[in-house]
Amino acid sequence: MSNNSRRDFLRKAGLAAASFYIVPRHVLGKGYTAPSDKLNIMGVGGGGKGYSDIMSSYNKGAENIVAIVDVDDRQIVRIKKDLPKANIYRDFRAALDKEGSNVDAVIVSTPDHTHATIAMEAMRRKKHVYVQKPLTHDIYEARLLGEKAREMQVVTQMGNQGSSGDGVRQMMEWFDGGAIGKVKEVYVWTNRPVWPQGIPYPAAGTPAPAELDWDLWLGPAKYREYNPALLPFKWRGWWDYGTGALGDMGCHLLDPPFKVLGIRDAIDVECSVGSVFLQDWTPEYIPQGCPPSSMVTLHYGPSKKNNSPVKLTWFDGGLRAPHPDGIPSSEIIGDPDGSNGVILIGSKGIMTCGTYGMYPKVFRNGARVDESELPKASLARVKGGDGGHNTQWVEACKAGFGNMEVSSPFDYAAPFTESVLMGNLAIRSYMLREGDGRNAKFTGRQKLEWDAKNMRITNFDAANQFVKREYRNGWTL
Repeated sequence: MSNNSRRDFLRKAGLAAASFYIVPRHVLGKGYTAPSDKLNIMGVGGGGKGYSDIMSSYNKGAENIVAIVDVDDRQIVRIKKDLPKANIYRDFRAALDKEGSNVDAVIVSTPDHTHATIAMEAMRRKKHVYVQKPLTHDIYEARLLGEKAREMQVVTQMGNQGSSGDGVRQMMEWFDGGAIGKVKEVYVWTNRPVWPQGIPYPAAGTPAPAELDWDLWLGPAKYREYNPALLPFKWRGWWDYGTGALGDMGCHLLDPPFKVLGIRDAIDVECSVGSVFLQDWTPEYIPQGCPPSSMVTLHYGPSKKNNSPVKLTWFDGGLRAPHPDGIPSSEIIGDPDGSNGVILIGSKGIMTCGTYGMYPKVFRNGARVDESELPKASLARVKGGDGGHNTQWVEACKAGFGNMEVSSPFDYAAPFTESVLMGNLAIRSYMLREGDGRNAKFTGRQKLEWDAKNMRITNFDAANQFVKREYRNGWTL
């Protein structure tokens, strides 16, 4: 039997004597965790965020880390020391082939451009998956991952940990209790990018180090020569690999308004982006990279929770929303340093928060409302808040599909990611042009109307090339 089958049998039958080799914890005494009660996990991406995702899910030995996959040996020095019993691989496909029967669940914490191919392969093999934000590199991939998760009936979670935080739930309770009325406008901003962006593509030419499998790192992206300027973190600003400021922070900052208001599919999107001038009158033109800053506006129709159309505006690269009337001028909005923030403007008041939904506040009549005057807690909290996001997923995997709620399952995270990535579609469309220099005509600088059901821009067909990218041979979904 597989580990899943054994757990399922014991859970449903409740017979301790069913297996000689596997004994449930209640038979062996309080505080003892039988091997059959542990989740066997494979982590793909072992450095940076991958390290923290794996160690959080490992939970000091409460679960098993069976294998760690990383294309770069330099990134897994630390985790190999902390988890010496885990088998090490470079290729996730080889790891799944060899370890598949021993693995219940897979964590995907790799650069954005490889999320979908790894998660899809894991789900095809009936593995539960945890995938870092943004769920995917483009809209098409998000749609497919949401559909595959439902088809395979696996437990899923996107790594926007603030979705498990107390702040988001507190904001939902306040809004549901009528604290600010119906919302028509939302403003969200971030200080990202905090990596080089809006610059010419850096020169390559040096051979890849022996510790790195460059071809595997590229994955579905078109082949380019190894470039040391991209790794391990600075790939985020290049469209072949990253999703810019929106991809990095959108799933953290847009989650509160999506959860609070119950919005889903955008109706349209438009944007403007910052320019860099290295010569008079002619801005730099770098369509392969994300811009230094952007402002994106999305419109949503009324939802069941919020019976009003919503205009949502996103700012990044140092831009931020204006301080609204109704909030004292000296009041800091969002994070304590103001670097990231969210504002929901309602018919009766204004609600704000920072990253992960932290620091939630309500303002009415030009003053902050004391929390004692706001609706009381009514929603269940996640143990550990945003710090319990990984362990919530682990426990749901052990409970089995459909038996326990998680904060950001693909049924929610996939359409949410589609909406986040609509901003990037607009930015890339904004950069489309005919001709060069001062006489260039930018054809995509318009409001783009979105048919969510069919994943198509209906009024400017050239923008649809950014719904789904081209995949390298051997890497198609």
